[in-house]
Amino acid sequence: MAISRRLFVGAVAASSTSYALTVGAASPASAGPSAATVEPHYRIPISTDDTPEQLVAKAARVRPTERQITWQRLEKTAFLHFGVNTFTGLEWGTGDEDPDVFQPVGLDTDQWARALRDGGFELAILTVKHHDGFVLYPSRYTRHSVVSSSWQGGHGDVLRSFADSMRGHGIKVGVYISPADENQYLHGVYANGSARTTHTVPTLTDGDDRAGEEPRTFDLQATDYGAYMLNQLYEVLTEYGPVDEVWFDGAQGRIPPDKVERYDWDSWYELIRTLAPDASIAVSGPDVRWVGNEGGLAREDEWSVVPVREKDYGRTDYALHYEAADQGSRAALVEAQPLAQHLQWWPAECDVSIRPGWFYHADQQPKSVEQLTDLWFRSVGRNSVLLLNIPPDQQGRLPDADVAVLREFRERLARELPEDLARDSRARGDGRRPGHAVDGDPDTAWTSPAPSEGTLTLDLGREQAVDRIRLAEDIRQGQQVESAVVEARTAGGWHHVATVGTIGASRILALPAVVTARQWRLRIVASREAASIAAFELHHSRV
Repeated sequence: MAISRRLFVGAVAASSTSYALTVGAASPASAGPSAATVEPHYRIPISTDDTPEQLVAKAARVRPTERQITWQRLEKTAFLHFGVNTFTGLEWGTGDEDPDVFQPVGLDTDQWARALRDGGFELAILTVKHHDGFVLYPSRYTRHSVVSSSWQGGHGDVLRSFADSMRGHGIKVGVYISPADENQYLHGVYANGSARTTHTVPTLTDGDDRAGEEPRTFDLQATDYGAYMLNQLYEVLTEYGPVDEVWFDGAQGRIPPDKVERYDWDSWYELIRTLAPDASIAVSGPDVRWVGNEGGLAREDEWSVVPVREKDYGRTDYALHYEAADQGSRAALVEAQPLAQHLQWWPAECDVSIRPGWFYHADQQPKSVEQLTDLWFRSVGRNSVLLLNIPPDQQGRLPDADVAVLREFRERLARELPEDLARDSRARGDGRRPGHAVDGDPDTAWTSPAPSEGTLTLDLGREQAVDRIRLAEDIRQGQQVESAVVEARTAGGWHHVATVGTIGASRILALPAVVTARQWRLRIVASREAASIAAFELHHSRV
């Protein structure tokens, strides 16, 4: 999977539909009348005629949707790679596996849910269909699924068990459905050269149990394979309860690279937006982008506003290379300008597996708590969401070693950021509402007086030892901060503690040494619009 996502050349899709956003407007940076009058929006068009100043002013007006804000606040989510590969030992299947190899005789999705809840996860994503095309629920449109396994007499339904268990333990449900499908390729459906025509979805099959029920239908443009995907999406999104994330991989699997299926992104997105309006569409989707590696690492300065270009049927691609070290700075905006069509709120997700493989292998062991904590600092602590894969074993359980690490990981994070020493401290500063940066409410913020200006000073009441700092912008007002400095006042006056570039939804700093001081301040050095700081937290770790 790691190789194929890189070979996919950043084909991350976004809907061609515009999503309006109502936000409180801040004063834009001065950049001429065309930029100054741009309304805040999830996606803003740009042109080769824009000056560098106008590009920055437009970037400052890009805002997330409520769906994206909800997703970002999850901070870390869980991935569960499970399927025929669990039993064959492969990472990529072949599409012609004997379905009877799938025998999770001890399947216990309640155990999955308990382990994830105890690990601090609030959303979990199951690989309902990986590149091999094997489906973990009884789909009406293929026999390459649990119905052709002797497990539970062909009546097993992993997706049903998963969805019920997750919701029963307070965890949101996400589904991974691979666009590539090796089984459908072998059956002449995938990449068969069929034209896009209008298909009624759902397309009832012989003996369909929905006949006579008059299900809600959609007339959508699709190829033969695109219609197959639409029908499966319809099943998943109408029969298994609310879905909060749909995850489309960019992998081709083992399908020959010259056998190209142009995916019907526009139709797929329309169906998802209608049937699951609260669901984020991730990676090959308009809401969330792949960070560009499978090591769980965000860039030091990770921007959520990035230049993009549109291809195919509503698919949005990176304007710069997906592995580019810089996706959204002033220099990156100018570099991307010849290719970019829009600036878009497209936050990064950092996917990584707790084990070396994405699927379970008995000879592999999970990462240590120290390794996971380091990944958390370098993903969640860098304006991204950490997506951690924990693969179930051949019994259908999460391995005991992995469960123990998840629990210890949550406990470790609580020790990394214990009590916020700055909470409700005396705050003063230029601009507006300095106390809102220390009230613990992510929906309130101190607003600096102007772009690239502003100082927020905290008085803790007494000297406090600090070695962890967490900063956050109110991203409802966009991502504005380009550089800031944290300082502490000691007997010798104000001393530099740390310098940061971007902040975004979360910037977490582990100081190299403990700093003891009563007074602390944050200085905004550079920003696109006036900064809105929702959190200025100070912690003394217990590790």
